[in-house]
Amino acid sequence: MSKNRVRLDVDDHGVATVSMERADKHNALDHAMFDALLNAASDLAATPSVRAVVLHGAGKSFCAGLDIASFLGEHDGGIDALLVREQGDLANYAQRAAYDWVKLPIPVIAAISGNCFGGGLQIALGADIRIAAPDAKLSIMEVKWGLVPDMAITQTLPRIVGIDVAKELTFTGRIVTGDEARALGLVTRTDDEPLAAALTLAREIAEKSPHAVRAAKRLYGETWTSADPSAALVLESELQTGLLDTPNQAEAVAAGLAKQTPTFVDPD
Repeated sequence: MSKNRVRLDVDDHGVATVSMERADKHNALDHAMFDALLNAASDLAATPSVRAVVLHGAGKSFCAGLDIASFLGEHDGGIDALLVREQGDLANYAQRAAYDWVKLPIPVIAAISGNCFGGGLQIALGADIRIAAPDAKLSIMEVKWGLVPDMAITQTLPRIVGIDVAKELTFTGRIVTGDEARALGLVTRTDDEPLAAALTLAREIAEKSPHAVRAAKRLYGETWTSADPSAALVLESELQTGLLDTPNQAEAVAAGLAKQTPTFVDPD
């Protein structure tokens, strides 16, 4: 990965661990970190044997947000480089660091400890599930710098909290603990050991039919905030039809009836 900013490991269960490796800077986002996150998501999307992903930060923090000083000191586009949208891409360079996890066809679990600020929080919002330490610190912090959050938050936060909560956190930039974030719905649950809890959950998911799990992520991803119930109901039927009588679906039924552990094949 770019300048060793991100480490990607895949275990025998098909669980990938993506670790941001800039602990001395609380995993703050510089150009190399953005590149590494995008590369990791791309590699995972192209690896059918991966069934779930755990995303976390090495050291004390998940991610402290944008390393503004590093961009101000750059000569390769500086902060304007964050807003570049390549032809054909829905999201720009900075947005992809969060939105590429949304687009990934497999479940992503963010394990949050320490600081999770600004762009770091928006990356976590791109995950399907967030497990935070009770004393983690989270903030939509952009207002502190006179900015708005712009890393795909319009596509992630509305699926998680009400607009009043989103506005309060955005207007104030205040820091909430993991416990308060759970009460607000910003994170899924808390655990004293968020990384261990995330890995346990990821391995549980990895034991299920990967075709069914991928279909479920697509189903919710395309319909959760849809204003078109007709299209959503049709997609339910289409995905179900695509799963019926397939090898993994037959294996799930046979193993369930026999009270045995199923053995699933990876997607093509």
